[in-house]
Amino acid sequence: MSKNKKTLLIIFLLFIASGSWVLFNQPNLNKAPDISFNTINGQKLSLHALRGKPVLLTFWATDCPGCIKEIPHLLALHRDYAAKGLTIVAVAMYYDPPENVIAMSKEKQLTYPIVLDKKAEISKAFGNIRLTPTNFLISPNGSIAMQKIGEFDETDMRKRLDKMMRGS
Repeated sequence: MSKNKKTLLIIFLLFIASGSWVLFNQPNLNKAPDISFNTINGQKLSLHALRGKPVLLTFWATDCPGCIKEIPHLLALHRDYAAKGLTIVAVAMYYDPPENVIAMSKEKQLTYPIVLDKKAEISKAFGNIRLTPTNFLISPNGSIAMQKIGEFDETDMRKRLDKMMRGS
């Protein structure tokens, strides 16, 4: 075997090995990670405890125009679906100052739980979220039914929730 062929073979094997490492070391995002967190109001929540109900987890920041644009949609979904079992959890990004998050939650009268992700543990558990808004719709069985980077469409979200709550 010539030197060029050996070099190409080694490069090919390294490529396959590194691709396999990346593939097998990714978090399993078919299932939502079993994480716990505290809200800014001191409430303890865990995705495991919320099993059996749909959860809309939204990663956001107070300086994100798309996130602020989504707030009325989240409030409407909370108003219309919370009694039916939906839990919305807004996860403030690690770089967002807590005082900004608390001030905006009061100013916008956010009625759903707000969580500070101070150490980026929640964003890492969901695949190292960096862009906001990023939304995850988690089905009652704990699987991720939808992941959306950018603003979600409220009409589409309502259809998904209605279908999920009917069990179909």
